[in-house]
Amino acid sequence: MQLLNDTQIGAKVTRLAMEILERNTEESELYILGINRRGMELARRLSADLRRLSEAPLHLWNLNISPSDPLASGPTLDHDVEELRGKPVLVVDDVANTGRTLFYAMGALQTVLPKKIEVAVLVDRRHKEWPIYVTYSGMVLSTTLGDNILVEFGERDYALLE
Repeated sequence: MQLLNDTQIGAKVTRLAMEILERNTEESELYILGINRRGMELARRLSADLRRLSEAPLHLWNLNISPSDPLASGPTLDHDVEELRGKPVLVVDDVANTGRTLFYAMGALQTVLPKKIEVAVLVDRRHKEWPIYVTYSGMVLSTTLGDNILVEFGERDYALLE
């Protein structure tokens, strides 16, 4: 079942960007960390909308983590984590399923003390098994544990409930 089409995803991303900007008006800059491929694509789109709405500097980083084995190599950033000390950080992923990937992604930030950490996702599932709070979500769903949500960004964007 299709949850969102490309037009709806675009509208959700714009609304998310406005919410992020509203809650960060006092910040002089923002560090945005996109998780893996789909989280990074959502982070790129959020950054583009944020840049249209604000002149504050945005720093877009990639955070890599293995969803199937997050302890294998641990989460890695493509920049020096020390730059995040005392800075506002937004961690972005496509879907918050069980919360496990987001939980382990926070491990990349354990050696520094950012000013704050917020989380943005396109789809937030309410039955998380891990202690993760999503600050910004495009859509919130109550699903069964057997349901799967797939978000694809490409020529035609979509979100499916399988």
